[in-house]
Amino acid sequence: MTNKELTFKEGYEILKKNAALLESQEEPDIDNLMKIVEESMQAYKACKSRVDAVQQALYETFKE
Repeated sequence: MTNKELTFKEGYEILKKNAALLESQEEPDIDNLMKIVEESMQAYKACKSRVDAVQQALYETFKE
């Protein structure tokens, strides 16, 4: 992964790809598991950050 911050869409696509990969494996690929988990955690954090920012913006807009 690069140091570039992921967009929500990029993060979501990574999460979908990794979930499908893990679900399709008959036996876990232990050699790549940490890479997949780390990539997924970065993607999750990017998505959560964006969702939190949108929620805060909506709260600020409609709190009146």
